[in-house]
Amino acid sequence: MPNSKGMKLQHIEERERITQVATPGIYAFYPAPEEANGAAVLICPGGGYHHLTYNLGGFQLAKWLNTQGIAAFVLIYRLPTSPDLKDRILAPVQDAQRAMQLIRFNAEKWNIDTNKLGIMGTSAGGHLASILGTHTENVTHINDTISTLPFKPDYMLLVSPVISMESETHKGSVENLLGKNANDTLKHRYSTYFQVTEDTPPTFLAHAENDPAVPVSNSLRFYMAMVAHNVPSTLHVFPTGEHAIGTYNASELTNQWKQLCILWLKEIRIITKKN
Repeated sequence: MPNSKGMKLQHIEERERITQVATPGIYAFYPAPEEANGAAVLICPGGGYHHLTYNLGGFQLAKWLNTQGIAAFVLIYRLPTSPDLKDRILAPVQDAQRAMQLIRFNAEKWNIDTNKLGIMGTSAGGHLASILGTHTENVTHINDTISTLPFKPDYMLLVSPVISMESETHKGSVENLLGKNANDTLKHRYSTYFQVTEDTPPTFLAHAENDPAVPVSNSLRFYMAMVAHNVPSTLHVFPTGEHAIGTYNASELTNQWKQLCILWLKEIRIITKKN
């Protein structure tokens, strides 16, 4: 996957956003060699499938993960609103699957443990991330050595994620991904809590109870599906934070999500002490 190009950058309220992606790509962020622990995370920025908040929901998270010894890759994926796509729904999924395969292909060169490769997403990026953890069909339609590698993540980190495409959801994400006239079957398929099985990767979820954009019920539904299938997971719901949980948070309590996330990664032995 080449570096992203052919993109239109737009600055809105000091939040850098990408609104068009001609060629998908990934930006790599590596921890200091002496701090690296072999873990890596592919980050899917949010933006309602309309734009990509690549800085707040990508680069800043990547730099934070680096401080924990984790390599991070920010995915710049094609948006389903692009008029030149043959299949609006599959384009973001294809890009995410290919990125995971590409990271696995280069794991040795990039000092990554292929058993510690996770995916992270915020908002609609959380929905895309959850698709990789719950949908098993390879839709990249590429026939090469890289495409034979697994795209399923070993764990997921979902922050204020869009999960449901049916009710109590983010209407913009639904319409941008599935179209304004999507039928119930399509909405059900892409409501990822319905796709959870015992093979779904362990998942960390963080959400604010007062989120006005993506109702907290999205994370609750996914968590309950994980519990029903006996998949290790953890859910943290904060009273405040709205739809802005990130590297910097107005509430000291909400800001604890980062520490909780790292403690959970240690709990499931993604982060381990060096010999």
